[in-house]
Amino acid sequence: MVDESAHACDIDELRELFLFEGLTADQLQRLCGNGTVTTLPAGLLCRQGDPATHFYVLLDGEILLSKYTGNRDIEMWTTSQRGAYCGAWSAFLPDDDVRYENNASLTRPSRLLVLDAITLGDFLRTEFPMATHLLVGHTQGRLHAGRILGPHERLVQLGQLTAGLTHELNNPAAAAVRAASALRSRITETRHRRAEVGTDTTLLELHDRVAEIAAKPTDLTTAQKSHLEEALGEWLDAHGVSDAWDHAATFAEAGIDIDWMERISASGCGDTPAALSAAVRSLSSTVETELLLTEIGDATKRISVLVDQVKQYSQLDRAPFDVADIHELLDSTLAMLSHRLGPGVTVVRDFDHGLPAVPCYAAELNQVWTNLINNALDAMPSGVLTLRTRRERDTVRVEVCDTGTGIPDDVLPRVFDPFFTTKPFGEGAGLGLDIAVRIVDRHGGSLWAESAPGDTRFVTTLPLTAEPG
Repeated sequence: MVDESAHACDIDELRELFLFEGLTADQLQRLCGNGTVTTLPAGLLCRQGDPATHFYVLLDGEILLSKYTGNRDIEMWTTSQRGAYCGAWSAFLPDDDVRYENNASLTRPSRLLVLDAITLGDFLRTEFPMATHLLVGHTQGRLHAGRILGPHERLVQLGQLTAGLTHELNNPAAAAVRAASALRSRITETRHRRAEVGTDTTLLELHDRVAEIAAKPTDLTTAQKSHLEEALGEWLDAHGVSDAWDHAATFAEAGIDIDWMERISASGCGDTPAALSAAVRSLSSTVETELLLTEIGDATKRISVLVDQVKQYSQLDRAPFDVADIHELLDSTLAMLSHRLGPGVTVVRDFDHGLPAVPCYAAELNQVWTNLINNALDAMPSGVLTLRTRRERDTVRVEVCDTGTGIPDDVLPRVFDPFFTTKPFGEGAGLGLDIAVRIVDRHGGSLWAESAPGDTRFVTTLPLTAEPG
């Protein structure tokens, strides 16, 4: 970003900045000869992820650095110190695709020394070769360590977070299940107490029976419930029952059919349209209450199941190395990735349920399944995801298969290489499969890929006699 105010820099001014302390006159002259001084208005200076083409040194003004995390731009640092720098600071790296690591903005009009990144890189490598070698080694080592250790550290953080979360969720979920069950018992007791003070015992028996039916899950399809609701509505309407269609919807949801309506009518509770309306209204209220109690119970039980799946996925209650059911690990991973299973994805579990438990680091294997399933879903917005298990002699074979377009022959040999990725910049570090291979290798197993259009398989074999590695 250079405007009409750009001009050559002043060596004496550079000599005053901490950044250039110790440089010789020749070195300062070399920098000045290849740089320009420009005054820029407030606004964006460089954007994170764009090619790093320029290095900026603040002479007067103020720079704000920020970084994207998720969908937010987080401010990290603001300075007006003369000599502060930003932009292509890693121009010394022997890489043709160096990117800006942060967003940099000017908070007010500022005067900057602007150096071309290629020029700065050549300057650093020729004037300070040893220092540049050390910086390259340190930078690449730091990036490599971060990419390798980052997933493991996030897994530890996930475990710590999940430990507290599962405890906090499990207690109220269990309490809600107990409360729903106790409430159902209290409602039944209330009906019976009403009978003791003169309520029709025939109607009470009907209440108990319809409550029993409503408390059990029905196997009717949506279409069958719709047909039943229509038939019930017509029957109730024909018998002069008020709010016939509202009651019909409630009875149909519980699977209570026309035969039950006839039984109510013939029980003596429906001698007149008014009496039948009152009986139906009372029974409908009981059915609706039972349906709501069942819904509460099912929902809270589902919460408990999800909590158990999270615990299974993060292996909170297990030793690091133990025996595990491979199918439980796969199912818990699928549960964690359920948000990615869109309506166009069909999951097929082709499991050999005779497999013995596998000695393993279960949390690490879940990381393998996470990477493999994520990659399959990336390659296949819609299609069939197949998880297959088999026993082969003293090993367990696990296949993660997708029906995507496949991996080209020239790419397939490289998919396990560290830092290799076919995803756009910023969407993948190219380390998921490398980490998966390392984990499987630690277990004494193997991981490889087979691919054809419409049939890509990542195959993992794990020994049944593994020892802690």
